[in-house]
Amino acid sequence: MKTHILFDLDGTLTDPFEGITNSVLYALHKMGIAEQDRQKLTAFIGPPLLESFQTYYGLSPEDARRAVALYREYYARTGIFENAPYPGIFEALGALKAQGCALYVATSKPEPFAERIIEKFGFSPLFEGVAGATLDETRTQKAEVIAYALSRFHIPKADALMAGDRRHDVLGAKENGIPCVGVLYGFGSREELLHAGAVRLAATPQELPACLLSL
Repeated sequence: MKTHILFDLDGTLTDPFEGITNSVLYALHKMGIAEQDRQKLTAFIGPPLLESFQTYYGLSPEDARRAVALYREYYARTGIFENAPYPGIFEALGALKAQGCALYVATSKPEPFAERIIEKFGFSPLFEGVAGATLDETRTQKAEVIAYALSRFHIPKADALMAGDRRHDVLGAKENGIPCVGVLYGFGSREELLHAGAVRLAATPQELPACLLSL
């Protein structure tokens, strides 16, 4: 059993759909881009923002950086708390703690925002620490965030495990030599997670403890 578990935030601990899509819509509007399909914006949940604005709207690196700044303008003020913990996630985390696991957050969201969310929704007592991206874009990729978490919190790779809802979580964990359990209640599909190499899949937060403790 691996006793150091890293958790993605968006789509794994909380459902950020409203806040993230509102922030993207705000940024696109300010950039003069009309978008009517809010569901299309679920693609922004998980990957680095700079990458997503370039991939999905064809923005140049310079315009993408401007879009990210506009996104954060709305997100820091309002979107950050247009968010909600998944039903059953607190019980799942509590069950893991009861088995002696040390829990951490590893997210591509900027670390200051992640810390505010963890505090706001009452997760703080359950986690040993929060590792996130930097606001200056020097650490954005999930593999970089996981490497930072492992180093910062002195987590032995042989005893580490990741849980997340997107391929970026699985691939980032693999790049760092640790396995990843995929969660199906977030924003990634079964096919996406399996193709990336997830070692187990949890359909609900209630299934997470058994999946994680079996590795």
